[in-house]
Amino acid sequence: MKKKSNATSSSPARPPLRPHPISARLPVPDSVPKPPYVDALGEIPYEDGYQVQETEKDKELMRESGLFAARVLDAAGALVRPGVSTDEIDKFVHQMCVANNAYPSPLTYGGFPKSVCTSVNEYICHGIPDARILQEGDILNIDVTIFKNGHHGDTSRMFFVGQVSDEAKRLCEVTTRALDAAISICRPGVPFNKIGETIHAIADSERLGVVKEFVGHGVGKVFHSNPVILHCRNREPGVMKEGMTFTIEPMLCLG
Repeated sequence: MKKKSNATSSSPARPPLRPHPISARLPVPDSVPKPPYVDALGEIPYEDGYQVQETEKDKELMRESGLFAARVLDAAGALVRPGVSTDEIDKFVHQMCVANNAYPSPLTYGGFPKSVCTSVNEYICHGIPDARILQEGDILNIDVTIFKNGHHGDTSRMFFVGQVSDEAKRLCEVTTRALDAAISICRPGVPFNKIGETIHAIADSERLGVVKEFVGHGVGKVFHSNPVILHCRNREPGVMKEGMTFTIEPMLCLG
């Protein structure tokens, strides 16, 4: 299981986000192994089945991909400060991936033009890196997915840009708590809908909203597959099985 967290805030004291210039797509050397969708002309492939890492070799490769994704995320997060653009973070992620014979999974997926997702403030997820400069008080989600050794590793985290408001800090801290609580219940035989129930209960206790439009997903040899992980109370069927790999991505909001 690969974990992700996300949060969004909309503070009246900060102007809303506006589009900024997007730089050209970065090249990937031919020597870097690529997932099949790279040549699919913007299609979004989806696997109906569940991804289960059944062999010890598959489990080892999945762990390696997840660990490398975590390394990239840590390194990208170290760049976060006022005055840096999300485009600079994208270039760093891209270069770190290709230097380690890994493909940045978002690049060309469904026509996505960049190598990482950077979502600032009220932008919930899948933000496209651009020329906007990070400002004191922003909150930023960096969402890293890499394709290495035939497996996708997927992880994200919230970062503070300088000093942020108590309101924004609380939002991120509660979202992380909800993520950790959801991970703690995962074991073979547990229904997937217990994840949403756990997250929603914490959000309610803190008077935060739950974003229902975006979900977690199976991940592994395929970028996105079943199960669909809802982060709100739901009646979706299915139970966890040993060896399954999927993301949990709680997205909470103020109000």
